[in-house]
Amino acid sequence: MPSSVIEAIQQGIWDFEPEYKDDATFEQTTALPGTGAKLEVLAKRLRQGYPLWHPADRRTYRDDDVE
Repeated sequence: MPSSVIEAIQQGIWDFEPEYKDDATFEQTTALPGTGAKLEVLAKRLRQGYPLWHPADRRTYRDDDVE
């Protein structure tokens, strides 16, 4: 059983969904969408087997949208 999306793709498993992880088990990010910093966070989450998105991630350029 793969532990990350990357491992699943390497094994040819295209419908893999990571195990549910409580939002408290991985940190939110204030990195702006589309930036290198945000991509680094997403890549780290992939390698660690976490979901790509955290509900409190920054979604827009407006600071007041950050939870």
